[in-house]
Amino acid sequence: MHLQFSFIIPVYNRPDEIQELLQSFVALKLTETFEIVIVEDGSTIPSKDIIDLYKDKLNISYFFKENSGPGDSRNFGMTHAKGNYFIILDSDCILPEHYLESVVKSLNENYVDCFGGPDAAHESFSNIQKAINFSMTSFITTGGIRGGNENIDKFQPRSFNMGISKEAFIASGGFGHIHPGEDPDLSIRLWNLGFKTKLIPEAFVYHKRRISWEKFYKQVYKFGLVRPILNAWHPKTKKITYWFPTVFCLGFLIAYILYLFQIKFFIQLYLLYFIMTFVLALITTKSIIVALYAIPAVVVQFFGYGFGFLKSTIVVGVLKKDPKQFFPELFFK
Repeated sequence: MHLQFSFIIPVYNRPDEIQELLQSFVALKLTETFEIVIVEDGSTIPSKDIIDLYKDKLNISYFFKENSGPGDSRNFGMTHAKGNYFIILDSDCILPEHYLESVVKSLNENYVDCFGGPDAAHESFSNIQKAINFSMTSFITTGGIRGGNENIDKFQPRSFNMGISKEAFIASGGFGHIHPGEDPDLSIRLWNLGFKTKLIPEAFVYHKRRISWEKFYKQVYKFGLVRPILNAWHPKTKKITYWFPTVFCLGFLIAYILYLFQIKFFIQLYLLYFIMTFVLALITTKSIIVALYAIPAVVVQFFGYGFGFLKSTIVVGVLKKDPKQFFPELFFK
């Protein structure tokens, strides 16, 4: 099967990011021809002027549509793409030179209709961005590229770095209207249709993620809200490990209360965990500042996700409320 790749990139008010991403496309080691489909999702700060600078260097199609969310914009892009295999990226990513080579090599060796790749921190990222990347990907947190190598052939790709065949897109109908969470929902529906997914560890991207603690908290809080909804939609995918951030947070509050009564053992366990986080971040990033930032990054991640998960579990799992009515901010019409 000859693979014709179409990169699908939704963008919303981020012309600077799309410029960095397109510049990384120019530097790709080309083993295959490809097109780039950019979908402007109702931006008030459009990227067209930036994109026009690259039209002589890259095969780019540009579309502007009303705002309907990233999932619908990706579906729109795939509908208008010419390739038979789509690679979906977030606009805040940068590609390493070998990215497409790694994808082609892996698909030629073991073809699947959907793949995902991990993310990494680029040297140009801020210290906070590097700390957040550590927190989101380290095995000591809930990261580890969201599944780890032990689940390499049963991987739920994330839409910041995800490939899907045209056949699988047509069969599944693409992304749903929930956001975030539209990517694991699609992966699960693909499994139910008989399609296979996998992780390609070498096909990583540099993913900027959020650039402030407040934005990071809002992001992971929404991740926590979404997971019980997905569990309700797809009960067979429930995992006890999804409770870990919530248990971590509640345990910390209990440990602090016990500490006020001179019971120090449990708070000391948390202190040991934070020391381990610092040491591992220092080894991984080779930066004392990033290692120090890694501690609040982990705290923000756990408390944001943990309390979001607990709230949504009560609303959706216990009270049986309609998530679309109770959490309208998670759904695009």
